[in-house]
Amino acid sequence: MHGNKSHTVEEIARALGAPAEGELSLRVSGVAEPAKAGADDLALAMDAKYAGGLSRGQARAAVLWEGADWRGLGLRAAIFVGRPRLAMVAITQAFDPGAGIAEGIHPAAVIGAGATLGAGAAIGPFAVIGEGVTIGARARIAAHVTIGAGSRLGDDALIHAGVRIGRNVRVGDRFVCQSGAVIGGDGFSYVTPEKSGAEEVRETLGQRAGIRAQKWLGIRSLGGVVIGDDVEIGANATVDAGTIRATAIGNGTKIDNMVHLGHNVVVGEDCLLCGQTGIAGSVRIGNRVVLGGQCGAVDNIFIGDDVIAGGGTKILSNVPAGRVLLGYPAVKMETHVQAWKNIRRLPRLFEQVAELRAAVTRPGDAGPRQEAEDDDER
Repeated sequence: MHGNKSHTVEEIARALGAPAEGELSLRVSGVAEPAKAGADDLALAMDAKYAGGLSRGQARAAVLWEGADWRGLGLRAAIFVGRPRLAMVAITQAFDPGAGIAEGIHPAAVIGAGATLGAGAAIGPFAVIGEGVTIGARARIAAHVTIGAGSRLGDDALIHAGVRIGRNVRVGDRFVCQSGAVIGGDGFSYVTPEKSGAEEVRETLGQRAGIRAQKWLGIRSLGGVVIGDDVEIGANATVDAGTIRATAIGNGTKIDNMVHLGHNVVVGEDCLLCGQTGIAGSVRIGNRVVLGGQCGAVDNIFIGDDVIAGGGTKILSNVPAGRVLLGYPAVKMETHVQAWKNIRRLPRLFEQVAELRAAVTRPGDAGPRQEAEDDDER
């Protein structure tokens, strides 16, 4: 099934691998929330809490939860799903109109010497393809994309408008990159001739022998970036090139908008890095790791397979495989939750201590603290 055309209920049910009832030949040309659905829309009411919206809309067909009484809801056809978000994969694919990138090479595109374009590749206006670039079959490159010299994109890539891919970037098949992402820029790597203040306080945890002038000298990034198959990178994300070896992202990993990966970072397979997460240089991340929004990791640590970190977690040391983290600094999630429960109880605890102190202090008794102070005066 493809976007920009109608589908029968039966076709959609088959794509979902889901049971359907009613007029399966009924055609729909779009999807909508129940209350806003028109007569030609497929209403998405995959939980009973959305049933009320069907009476306010005009949908004749809907995707419903398992066991729903579709006739009682006034529908002429229904599809039944047990896992709504999984169903959304096939539904959105069916009605996605596509990126709108015209076939062929636009006359305003610039193709460098020695560049190789695979069969069926499409290049949009004002795209600049550098010298010696290799682009795979059926790749779609939108307007204003730049790809640096010697880089390689695999088959079926989809590069949205305004993406910047630097030199020496190697990407696998079925890569999706959203607008504004920058892949392969220089890493943030600087050094001073003498030990810097930052190095000193890191070693001493805050102590400084003295403050002196220092100049930062840049270390160039020669290693490029290597990206596996089925990787997706969100809008305005940045992936820095490695210094000597490549920054690497494994097969199937999905990177959200405004995520930053520093130089030499290695991310494993099937990871999920959510918005505004920042990974400092030379961090190694295992497979199937999930980092919630605004997570951070300091440089040169390892995060094991299957680690899950809640939003806002700041990871300051190595993490063993399978650990679930939360907080700053990152600790086990259950430890973090218990700690904050205890913090919320502190005001009441102070009150209780004051009450106990008053109860055990005799009238006219100065109490232990006052006696100690009197001793000091003596």
